Amino acid sequence: MGPATALGRLVAINFGGRDHRFRVVGAGHGCQPSALTAFLRKVMMINGFQHFSGCLDGAAQVALLADVRRVIAAAPLYTPTMPRSGKPLSVRMTNCGLLGWMTDAAGGYRYQAYHPVTGAPWPPIPGALVRLWQRVAPDAPPAEACLINYYGPDARMGSHVDADETDRTAPVVSISLGDDAIFHVGGLARSDAKVRVVLRSGDVAVLGGNARRAYHGIDKVVVGTSALLAEGGRFNLTLRRVTRSQSD
Repeated sequence: MGPATALGRLVAINFGGRDHRFRVVGAGHGCQPSALTAFLRKVMMINGFQHFSGCLDGAAQVALLADVRRVIAAAPLYTPTMPRSGKPLSVRMTNCGLLGWMTDAAGGYRYQAYHPVTGAPWPPIPGALVRLWQRVAPDAPPAEACLINYYGPDARMGSHVDADETDRTAPVVSISLGDDAIFHVGGLARSDAKVRVVLRSGDVAVLGGNARRAYHGIDKVVVGTSALLAEGGRFNLTLRRVTRSQSD
């Protein structure tokens, strides 16, 4: 299945050997889910996935990037490693919020309250991201973690499920800044069929409901498709609720 491509205000994806084209709703239209959301629900039976195309306009992207730079100044990017093998991931990462997700050879996948290199607590989640979470996940308790992944030209993220949280009822909210990325989302098994979509700077994706347990990942970065980051590449910001709310 080929990736989605932009055709003016249209988004096209290839699924099952056929091209499907959709009119997207972008910035200035209330950040509404694109028609791609309904396609995934109807054709792939993925309930709870929402794609907000162009949710953040240019000014909002610049402001959010400045917030990300401030987080990185306090909590520098580092290279995480795989559990047991210690193999480096292709992304560099950091976090903000009460908790941060990390992985290394000794401790595996987990959340902790401090930076693994500096030992300092993670900086707070910027207000713009708190407001975005409230906007696209209004029924969820507050986000506790924001994972910041930096993707260089050769970085990718293998197909996976976010499963290290105690509370898996709250959605996962993902924000793209910078170069386009080929994103895939499938079903509840790694072998299920997948659809591939181009995520562009300012796009927001939400995995809630059944889609909270769907396999997803980043196949590649499309270099040179955005001028937002002076260094090139892209940031992916992933907001999550980690612990169960006391009201649950």
